[in-house]
Amino acid sequence: MQSQDVAQRPAPPSSTGPVVDVEQAEAALVEHYPRLVRLAYLVLPPGLGRSRRVLTAHALTQRALPRNRTPAPVIPAQSTGRDGDPGYAVVRLKVLRTALEAGLPLKRKAWPRRSQLPPVLPQVWGLKLFPRSGGADELALDQRLSTLSGPARAAYALRGVERLPDEGALEVLTAVGVADPEGALLEAGGVPAQYGLLDSPEFDPCSLQARPTDLMRRRQHLKAALAAGAALLVCGALLGLPGEGWGPDGAAAPPYARNPSAQAALDPAKLTRVSPAAWRSSARTDFSVWPARGDLTGDDALLRRALAVWARPGGTVQVSATPGTPSGGPPGPPQLLYAGTVDAARVVLLHDGLRIVRYAEPKDGAEGAALDFARVDGATRAEAGAVVLGRADGNVRYLTAPWVSEARERDLMKPGSGAMDLTLTDGVTAPLAGPALRPGPCTSWNVLQLTDGDGIRLLTDLGELVPARLTTGRPGAARDASGARAAHTWQPFACSLGTVRSAGVRSVNAWAFNEQPLPDASGSAAWVCTRAETWRGGGARVLAQFHTPGGRYGAVAAKAENVPACGPRDPHVLAGVLWKAEEGGWYLLAAGSRRTASIRAAGGVEGAARGSLLTVRAEQGAQAELKGTLKDGRSLGGLQ
Repeated sequence: MQSQDVAQRPAPPSSTGPVVDVEQAEAALVEHYPRLVRLAYLVLPPGLGRSRRVLTAHALTQRALPRNRTPAPVIPAQSTGRDGDPGYAVVRLKVLRTALEAGLPLKRKAWPRRSQLPPVLPQVWGLKLFPRSGGADELALDQRLSTLSGPARAAYALRGVERLPDEGALEVLTAVGVADPEGALLEAGGVPAQYGLLDSPEFDPCSLQARPTDLMRRRQHLKAALAAGAALLVCGALLGLPGEGWGPDGAAAPPYARNPSAQAALDPAKLTRVSPAAWRSSARTDFSVWPARGDLTGDDALLRRALAVWARPGGTVQVSATPGTPSGGPPGPPQLLYAGTVDAARVVLLHDGLRIVRYAEPKDGAEGAALDFARVDGATRAEAGAVVLGRADGNVRYLTAPWVSEARERDLMKPGSGAMDLTLTDGVTAPLAGPALRPGPCTSWNVLQLTDGDGIRLLTDLGELVPARLTTGRPGAARDASGARAAHTWQPFACSLGTVRSAGVRSVNAWAFNEQPLPDASGSAAWVCTRAETWRGGGARVLAQFHTPGGRYGAVAAKAENVPACGPRDPHVLAGVLWKAEEGGWYLLAAGSRRTASIRAAGGVEGAARGSLLTVRAEQGAQAELKGTLKDGRSLGGLQ
């Protein structure tokens, strides 16, 4: 957004517009109900969780109907059939105002507003309702919107859903009582203008999926409710309000099960604490031998809150988990990895043998907490080198393994520029720029370079708790991407790492499987296959990429998911691309791995060649089916 768009703050909208009666407002609400609910869903705080946001969005929209005749503000509606509809302007203001109120913190000495409480209606007993999942772009946009303030989300929604210009959005934000509408627009401008994604099912609270609630927990709750009701009838007990500050269990929900195992898992005194020197003599070098570090490892109140929130996160807790990672409570007393202050938060890292769990709460004592899960079972020394402690202002801090002696920051896209030293303080790195969630075009990709007794490794942040390991080489014999040759292999393909963010990635290997002379004699192009393996085993993503001499980025020629190609089980690949020569002619260029004996193209392009390379003249836009034969006689299909 240009700065001149918000150079002057408009005057508050006039209230001398036409008077809207209840019937007119109801007609506008019913006609535009899906859009109003989508607007409320986008503005509501992400910390409510998707299911509660859906129900709250519907409740706030249905409560937007005025009780009496209401003057309509003179503010823009939209450049569609709603233009000039005062009834729509009235209900839209009410929806925005109550959605922003729902994100305000509760005050201890004042009654909460109705919009800040869970909706009484609508309710669906025994089911959880939430929008259908979108793709990677929708997920990334949702993560970026979750970092904005409520007014900034409202500004983004007015631009994207309502298609309002900045002047109109300023007037609407002023009308709903936003203290700094210009600042809200500026903050919203930090998120890419991917307004078309707002029309996807990811942000549609009227197109829902239904899943059952926790059946065992529901049965336990029913028994507990019956017992509590009987106790109230017999004893007439009164329920007290919570006191000041954090309670003993912090932001955790009420307990629903009491048994020795569950209680032991919530006792800070029973946390496993590993000796600082245990990794030197242990047969294993993974997260299980990390010592407990940080300045708050003796803060039992903090550790109790972290364990309680893990066991039963309350409604104000933001919970995230990598794909395939269970988010249930600890099966027993977990291992403490870290407890300390990181920037503006108090952070606790725990490990239960299967998962790394990160608990974070505001350092200033404000309400709310975050809980992140990442699966790490079967981690090796190379993959247990670092864990994300916190993110702030686009930077990342890591906690490194006790065997790491040096940490540096390196730009994959500038392999010749060297690495910048990162200070290590009790295993915690100085902040380094995180590439995964950075808005705008990809011009650099900073990775973490760690040095230990076994050599140098590169780890990259993909927006998750555990960074992914980068390797190069033929599948089954891949090595850490540490040398100059490995750095140059990754250089043109670094930005493609953004396609596998938030996918539970364990490692990404880049394999230069062939090199092809270009038909116009301008040099040779490189064929590289990148394969991202996940912690859960399935969901591996494969990209076959094509890089011409002098090009800054590689081009994705083919991609696939859940295939063995480019992996240890099937170290072969075949891919093709349409390429235009400098003199204007088009060619089909195809390449297979070195053990390919022949390649044949059929369909829109006909041709065949012996060996692992194929070059055939083609027409622009032509499509061809590739088939190859390996030297051992097996057939090889083209990567789709």
